[in-house]
Amino acid sequence: MTLIPTLTETLSRARADLRMGLPVVIGGQLVAAVETLRADRLASMRALGPAVLAITGPRAETLKVRVYDGDLARIEVPGDGDLAWLRAVADPAGDLMTPMKGPFRSPRGGAVDAHRAGIALAKSAQLLPAVLVVPLAVPVEGLTQLSPGPALAQMATEAAMAPVAAARLPLLAAENSKLHIFRPDNGEAEHYAVEIGAPSREAPVLARLHSACFTGDVLGSLKCDCGPQLHAALAAMGQAGEGVLLYLNQEGRGIGLANKMRAYALQNQGFDTVEANHRLGFEDDERDFRIGAGILKKMGFGAVRLMTNNPKKVAMLEGHGIRVAERVPLITPRNRHNTGYLDVKAAKSGHLL
Repeated sequence: MTLIPTLTETLSRARADLRMGLPVVIGGQLVAAVETLRADRLASMRALGPAVLAITGPRAETLKVRVYDGDLARIEVPGDGDLAWLRAVADPAGDLMTPMKGPFRSPRGGAVDAHRAGIALAKSAQLLPAVLVVPLAVPVEGLTQLSPGPALAQMATEAAMAPVAAARLPLLAAENSKLHIFRPDNGEAEHYAVEIGAPSREAPVLARLHSACFTGDVLGSLKCDCGPQLHAALAAMGQAGEGVLLYLNQEGRGIGLANKMRAYALQNQGFDTVEANHRLGFEDDERDFRIGAGILKKMGFGAVRLMTNNPKKVAMLEGHGIRVAERVPLITPRNRHNTGYLDVKAAKSGHLL
């Protein structure tokens, strides 16, 4: 029946549930995001059976928790483990004030697909990647239900991009410009393409894949080089008379603005960009640049002159059917606030600066 939600639609519903603090059922396990869980729901979950907290490998390494499950660790929640305890383990904000949070008991053996799917779902909802998991002996009506294997496989697939609207939009950098809006089929954020001039689809187009940066692009933050790169790329395309800039809504290397601010707070404690992401439980970079390749294909482009300092973007595009005819460096001036950030990008992320 076509009125029944598809797996993609069910995943979108599950993301919204986690953000609202509502548990979901994954493979017979009750799963809730620690960040949004309420105390009364925690009590209801714990009444159903023994609870474990699932965290990512990077967060476990920070806490010195034994990682028996590859990319994640499970921690038995103690009898007095309340919401404050769960959040202290999940959120590194207070790590330096209370570095000794254990001792932790880490179970071994058993299936962890539901835990892994729960963490992936929390990440896609831009929440802290820490979930409470309780086995269900009896069904709970009214909650979103998922099977872990299909859910993980679906979340790993490339989202299909559909053009929604486009209109002429004169810019300071180029009056002859058009803004295109693309909507993914997985219910996540829309992405944008700024087309300057009328670039040929038969030749490599000057292109930039730019990840959204509210702090840099809008507020003019001096902590990063995002705003200057955005404006330099648009200026170069305006001077050339043509180009395409993809503005991908993957704030904070894909972890979202709230988690990015958490990372900034950790940087104020002395950690670099990569270290801060790891302490939060994220990888160095959580972005999905397949989105950019998909939009370029939808717009009819098969080859680009890519404005980037990141070789991974070149490899990603070429691995997904877009030929990179040239890498065009995009170097902007440093300042005293972003020098350390840029040094880490070069040393740990491989950027050519």
